[in-house]
Amino acid sequence: MYRIAVVSSYFPTREQPYRGHTAYQTLRQLRRFAEIEVFAPFAIYPRWLTPRNFPYYRPDVTYCPPDMAAHYFEYPAVPGLSRFLNGWVCSRYLLPYLKKAKPDLILNYCLYPDGYAAVAAGKILNVPVILGAIGSDLCRIPDRATRRLTQKALRGAAAVITVSAELRQRAILLGAAPERVTAILNGCDSSIFRLGDRGAARTGLGLAADAEVILYVGRLDVNKGLREMLAAVARLASGHPRLQLVLVGEGLFEKELQERAGAAGLGGRVRLPGACSSAEVARWMTAADVFCLPSYSEGCPNVLVEALACGRPAVATAVGGIPELVTANCGILVPPRDAEPLADALAAALLRHWDEPAIARQFRRGWDDVAVEADVICRGALSSGRPVLESIR
Repeated sequence: MYRIAVVSSYFPTREQPYRGHTAYQTLRQLRRFAEIEVFAPFAIYPRWLTPRNFPYYRPDVTYCPPDMAAHYFEYPAVPGLSRFLNGWVCSRYLLPYLKKAKPDLILNYCLYPDGYAAVAAGKILNVPVILGAIGSDLCRIPDRATRRLTQKALRGAAAVITVSAELRQRAILLGAAPERVTAILNGCDSSIFRLGDRGAARTGLGLAADAEVILYVGRLDVNKGLREMLAAVARLASGHPRLQLVLVGEGLFEKELQERAGAAGLGGRVRLPGACSSAEVARWMTAADVFCLPSYSEGCPNVLVEALACGRPAVATAVGGIPELVTANCGILVPPRDAEPLADALAAALLRHWDEPAIARQFRRGWDDVAVEADVICRGALSSGRPVLESIR
């Protein structure tokens, strides 16, 4: 078996056990082919200057998730000011771990700063690096400096894996060699996410049997289109007296969501269960009539794969890799940032009779399938020789 060092902060922590869920599930299956050791870097900020645009947690560096050898470490950073240096600083802290691990291959999830650090360390150790783009790292690059450093990382990688064909094109436009970029769609755990009994699920969750339930699962963030979702539900409320909106997840937007729901007269129609386990998410999906994902940008959203595997039709925005998943047989696509067509699509989805067993049969892709495809890329990088080194200085 070959040895992989995984470098990624997109990975579970004690504080956020479902962080990096797709990477973790892939790696659990990839252990069939390789010995895997994870090195998870996290920026540590001064107490007097912490980030404001995302929840900041200092991870418990002694934590190790089940079934995986993992090492957590911190490196110093200043919000915004040190962004262009974070990749280089991270690489300096990462290098001693990799020297000790002696991997045959370095695999990354999240291009900057983690991916840049992986490629920089790979150059020093003469070890090939495979970069994995998860979505936001290609769709929402915050500034020119980060863009330039992301480009350097992509050009220095032996291979690049994206979670959708749309992201593959983005990587190529940023300078990745087309022959080195492969799209591998996400999977899901079919033992958890599968067609189930809607009535039993609703009873367990305290939902009325005749309710019309729209479900969202994910980070409570304005970029997920939640303002438009609330506005769309407000448009439908008078004509759908049994309508319920369930928003599963947590995030900085939660307080504003509650305020907006109350101001729109939706207080009794909106439920916020908070963060849920995979089994709990699957139960909400089973209970729902329609899954809704009105994001402004996406890669290959795993929650969408899971909802479809449960046989639930989706109303989602036509962004990123979503059109690769949602067809006329399983959902309705709408433009982002527009509540009116979103409301129309939700109304149509609630009225339509969907072949839910057929939807579930179409989405049986498991994490073992993802791991098999990733293993092919890893073996190809090992057999093709050393990484491209000229692009990281």
